[in-house]
Amino acid sequence: MSKAFASQGDMAEKTISFTEVGEGLYAFTAEGDPNTGVIIGDESVMIVEAQATPRLARKVIDCVRSVTDKPISHLVLTHYHAVRVLGASAYGAREVIMTDEARAMVVERGQEDWDSEFGRFPRLFQGHEEIPGLTWPTTTFSDTMTVYLGRRRVDIMHLGRAHTAGDAVVWVPDQEVMFTGDIVEYHSACYCGDGHFGDWEQTLANIASFEPRAIAPGRGDALVGPEMVEKALSNTADFVRSTYRPAQKVAARGGTLKEAWDAVRAECDPRFKDYAIYEHCLPFNVARAYDEARGIDTPRIWTAERDRQMWNDLQG
Repeated sequence: MSKAFASQGDMAEKTISFTEVGEGLYAFTAEGDPNTGVIIGDESVMIVEAQATPRLARKVIDCVRSVTDKPISHLVLTHYHAVRVLGASAYGAREVIMTDEARAMVVERGQEDWDSEFGRFPRLFQGHEEIPGLTWPTTTFSDTMTVYLGRRRVDIMHLGRAHTAGDAVVWVPDQEVMFTGDIVEYHSACYCGDGHFGDWEQTLANIASFEPRAIAPGRGDALVGPEMVEKALSNTADFVRSTYRPAQKVAARGGTLKEAWDAVRAECDPRFKDYAIYEHCLPFNVARAYDEARGIDTPRIWTAERDRQMWNDLQG
């Protein structure tokens, strides 16, 4: 490669925030690094997103222990990506929940994704030697399931394809708060390398239909209040649209991946270049947008070798 991926040089530690987004509900955020949600029930705790390694997961656990000593009983993984799931063993949860589709993607591409992400973003895999292997759910569902943490009801739903084909969201109705995973971001680039551009905006509309009072997004600050929620939903839709349309136009006229890259940069750089992980996401976003625009519905599997080849193709 003529140069490394942007994320390979991103080694600066991020400042952690632990924000209350509703009664007994918290968002663990870290300046654009992967977020984790915390839902405290009557007798136990549910975690939403595991972090990439047990070492990073223990930072979440330290925050949980600052507000409750209740045991962690449930872990919800909104999708299969390594940076979200490989820290799962640290929580000791008796139930690990994914959608059926997310589990199928672990079977199909979990190891390849782990290898690929590890090569792209080394800082997020601090303590990787502790990872016991791929993370497997104990429970899966297709459309919706409900968990009761004592009296507290938690609805876990698949509202449509977006960041991946198997995305789940977590809705806490007594506080009207949603944990969206990477379907929604705030001042952080969306990673679209395994996404479905044509479905993403409808899935955002499905989230909006719940009229959340707060959202814990996949990356970026917690979104508290209807105004912040609407701003983030609108901005995420704009980011996805602005990435896909230029690539779609290039593909329609038979243009190359490099031409799609140039077109997307021209559209997105002036508006989004200051977003967290923007440069990291961009090559993967363009490659997936170009594929989808040419009729490839199922995202091709990223491998370390494919990462390098794609990056080389964009340097010409």
